[in-house]
Amino acid sequence: MRKKALIIGISGQDGSYLANYLLEKDYQVIGTSRDASLSPFSNLTHLGIRDKIQFESVSLNDFRSVIQVFKKHCPDEVYNLAGQSSVGLSLNNLLKLLRV
Repeated sequence: MRKKALIIGISGQDGSYLANYLLEKDYQVIGTSRDASLSPFSNLTHLGIRDKIQFESVSLNDFRSVIQVFKKHCPDEVYNLAGQSSVGLSLNNLLKLLRV
């Protein structure tokens, strides 16, 4: 039976490479993002694996959304690579502050 991995924070560099590695090992990969319907997942697209992953929206601040994904998918393995913030967004906010 195929192992199932849940990668929280799949859209970053580390999450993308981990997803690629697990897919090569014949895992079923579920990836989460704060808003999976709006995320471009450009790292996954660059690796050519975006269409091989199932996506879910999860906010680590919302315990119910986390539990819901666990109940829905029952993963064998969980990898939490989610950052508390987006580096790009943080940089943009800093640049806005410096212009004031």
